[in-house]
Amino acid sequence: MEKYRHINLTVASSPHLVDDINTTRIMASVIFALLPAFGVSIFVFGARAIFLTAVCVLACIGFEYFYKKITKQESTLGDLSAAVTGMLLAFNLPANYPYWQAVIGCFVAIIIVKQLFGGIGQNFVNPAITARIVLLISFTTPMTTWPAAQRIFSAADAVTGATPLSIMSHGNLNDLPSNMNLFLGTIGGSMGETSAAALLIGGLFLIYKKIITPAIPVSFLGTMTVFSLLAGVDPLFQIFAGGAMIGAFFMATDYATSPITTSGKIVFGIGCGALTMIIRLYGSYPEGVSFAILLMNIVTPHIDNLSRRKLYGGGSK
Repeated sequence: MEKYRHINLTVASSPHLVDDINTTRIMASVIFALLPAFGVSIFVFGARAIFLTAVCVLACIGFEYFYKKITKQESTLGDLSAAVTGMLLAFNLPANYPYWQAVIGCFVAIIIVKQLFGGIGQNFVNPAITARIVLLISFTTPMTTWPAAQRIFSAADAVTGATPLSIMSHGNLNDLPSNMNLFLGTIGGSMGETSAAALLIGGLFLIYKKIITPAIPVSFLGTMTVFSLLAGVDPLFQIFAGGAMIGAFFMATDYATSPITTSGKIVFGIGCGALTMIIRLYGSYPEGVSFAILLMNIVTPHIDNLSRRKLYGGGSK
């Protein structure tokens, strides 16, 4: 034992895990899982989908770089979280959305929501969702003006069309696209949420790689299904339309803003699904996914406190 006397040991609290999974690999997996939806958005909306995504990713990376530089902190660009935030924000915007307004959304997501609260893992709400809501409230018209599917190939000011949820909210049921069109993604809408099939492929990939657990997506979409049946509306339409799929698999599952325990995740998913349907069916907005996830992000600490395992036993005073 003499030869080990001068070795300094680092003592830390449990859990003591040795794994090759780190933040960079997790974020890289999320980017890879988003590629099918990105491919469909390019097919449906053309090169504008590439440009808008590039602007959002580069703006998020730039804001994070300059914030770290100004505050003299170690750079965190290598964890790829800023790039993921940029992609998710772009996917929540119309393909014809003005670039300068998208950059404002990136500023909100990276600087206000993420960095001012301490950086990755310290934000209490999802950066991309919060930025989308800020843009929706601040620039309502461009945020609710979508290019018609497959028309933006020919002109930058292509004919615009309503999303399926907007059509339904106005009672024009005869104009609704089929569930198959919703599933494949040949419809108008926000850039990365049109194809339920592409998002499902990406979400299942994340579950397979154990990046996320199925607790939140299943409880989220399952609650929407039950709510739809009780309300007498088509559950497949509600799940395939709008941001339900991207919200359930890619945004509600954010590590920093969702509960830790499995029971907490289930409660969180149920809350997201119920609030989404309440807003869609009875609110003034045709879509409610972003608002639902944001509201549940706020109550996540309370869900964690109620669902955390309690320790029993121990010595008496």
